[in-house]
Amino acid sequence: MSVRPYRDIIRRKCRQIHVGNVPVGGDAPISVQSMTNTVTGDAAATIDQIRALEEAGVDIVRVSCPDEDATRALRTIVQAARVPIVADIHFHYRRAIEAAEAGAACLRINPGNIGSAARVREVVQAAKDHGCSIRIGVNAGSLEKPLLEKYGEPSPEALVESALEHARILEDNDFFDFKISVKASDVFLAVAAYQGLADACDYPLHLGITEAGGLRTGTVKSAIGIGSLLWAGIGDTIRVSLSADPVEEVKAGFEILKALNLRHRGVRIISCPSCARQAFPVIRTVEVLEERLAHIATPLTLSIIGCVVNGPGEARETDIGLTGGGKGNHMVYLSGIADHKIDDHALIDHIVELVEEKAAQLEAQSAPLSKAS
Repeated sequence: MSVRPYRDIIRRKCRQIHVGNVPVGGDAPISVQSMTNTVTGDAAATIDQIRALEEAGVDIVRVSCPDEDATRALRTIVQAARVPIVADIHFHYRRAIEAAEAGAACLRINPGNIGSAARVREVVQAAKDHGCSIRIGVNAGSLEKPLLEKYGEPSPEALVESALEHARILEDNDFFDFKISVKASDVFLAVAAYQGLADACDYPLHLGITEAGGLRTGTVKSAIGIGSLLWAGIGDTIRVSLSADPVEEVKAGFEILKALNLRHRGVRIISCPSCARQAFPVIRTVEVLEERLAHIATPLTLSIIGCVVNGPGEARETDIGLTGGGKGNHMVYLSGIADHKIDDHALIDHIVELVEEKAAQLEAQSAPLSKAS
């Protein structure tokens, strides 16, 4: 009997669309999204927040466009952003048209909520004219009344039916450059809905557990829900929805992808929880290293282990490793091999220097490959 390698994730086959210059679906890397929480009409504040998200590595940013002030500011925001901007539209078809005209790379709408068939045609035509893709965004908290009456409550079947009905409206208007989401705050409901939708269509899927909660609670819920779907090969772009700084959403998104070996960005620190055997303060060391290495985008691994029980084994599998030794006599590993010892003095500075040197080395090695491709 053949057994699939345990680390392999076989992604669901789906069509590919583009959000600006970011491919979504097909064999494209899974992209990480976030959303601004500034007043969009305040272009300067919104651009500042987008800059912070860009520094964190975000691929796509969504901004809410509830009024004309927002769509007027959108042109300035789009021109300043270095990543594609998605305009979040609810109900008002004119806002969708204005957003497309302002340069939005994608419109987040529910076609069935836009109004008459004529208004939907206008929005679709604006998307076609300005090269916008569309995201159909179904949410358990705002399901159509007929579906709630039919199913009695938000259910996976109701979410899927809503999504497919909205998709049909776009298809009837000869528009196919769209992705779909079926979000819920309940992990079981969201996962079941996405599983049903994945079986029912071949469009790219945007994953999220909506209204997930604060930083810790929301990250855990999102990791369980989004992670379960990604592990099953479902999902092409993700957003971790948190009641927190949007930058934290991006960090959490990349951590989920790194944990599943789907995408790598920055330093992945493997560290022990610490115990009485620790030969240096592991928890504080990791806290400081996470902060001081946050600027590094190059993927590499760093193990920080407090003693020799698991330290050498973990170090063999990482780019740089530190294992605690007696009397300030700690071992530093480079590329899995014991290289030199270091005492407590300037331990953190030394590790930061080694990581920065390794990142620069890896960047230099990859640069010729990038040029060649």
